[in-house]
Amino acid sequence: MPELPEVETIARALAAEVAGRTVAGVTCFDPPALQPTPEAFAALVAGRRIASVGRRGKLLLLNLAGGAQVAVHLRMTGRLVALPPGAEAQRPRAVLALDDGSALGFSDVRRFGSMHGFGPGEIEAWPFYRTLGPEPFDLDAGGFSDRLGQGAARIKSLLLDQTVIAGVGNIYADESLFRAGVRPDAPARSLSPARRARLFAALIEVLALAIAENGSSIRDYRDAHGDAGAFQNHFRAYGRAGQPCLNCGTRMLSMRVAGRTSTFCPKCQPEAGRR
Repeated sequence: MPELPEVETIARALAAEVAGRTVAGVTCFDPPALQPTPEAFAALVAGRRIASVGRRGKLLLLNLAGGAQVAVHLRMTGRLVALPPGAEAQRPRAVLALDDGSALGFSDVRRFGSMHGFGPGEIEAWPFYRTLGPEPFDLDAGGFSDRLGQGAARIKSLLLDQTVIAGVGNIYADESLFRAGVRPDAPARSLSPARRARLFAALIEVLALAIAENGSSIRDYRDAHGDAGAFQNHFRAYGRAGQPCLNCGTRMLSMRVAGRTSTFCPKCQPEAGRR
């Protein structure tokens, strides 16, 4: 699933391609792709200028003139690609034609993603959007620690909880925890202030590096031009179960946390109380 770095990469690329363009028309090939309905979506966006392109957590946002917005939830396999005049999207679920002959093609092999149209201010009432936690880059170490709390919840489950912090998923949680030397199943209350600060620094570093590398391409992710990211070449933890730790050579292990496979080094990320 595209996480913060992937969606940020797409947003930046699309901003250069489509900001200032007007949506000339909407073609829907798969009705569930456009919410609340294809007809309502088309009526809202057709004829409106794309003022800017942004991101909130893992959501891609098309900000339209007059305050309307399109929130694109890519989920597992969604792609929003800028198409030059005459180009066609591969197996599109929907296409937004633009006034210069170019287009935005929304494709999604597994059909979990969707594009949501909102009138001015309406997105604030959307339950998913309303409950998103703060952006990692908007926090400092103290604010990050406050978000984690002092409870028994496992640290990785908190990182994955979009109501705690928005935008972090399985890849960047594993990579940050490894770099900080924190086990994925460590209870939040077991982390000292110093370890919390180290984890926050690792999270910010990993997200910034991933954005610089245009995200991570494991299977389906491609940017707004259809190109793959490169941060997967820098993985130290994610997907490396059974392989030697790049720090110490110990065999990497995996466990399930919050329903997700979590890879860690038992030596570099010891159990709470053993550090």
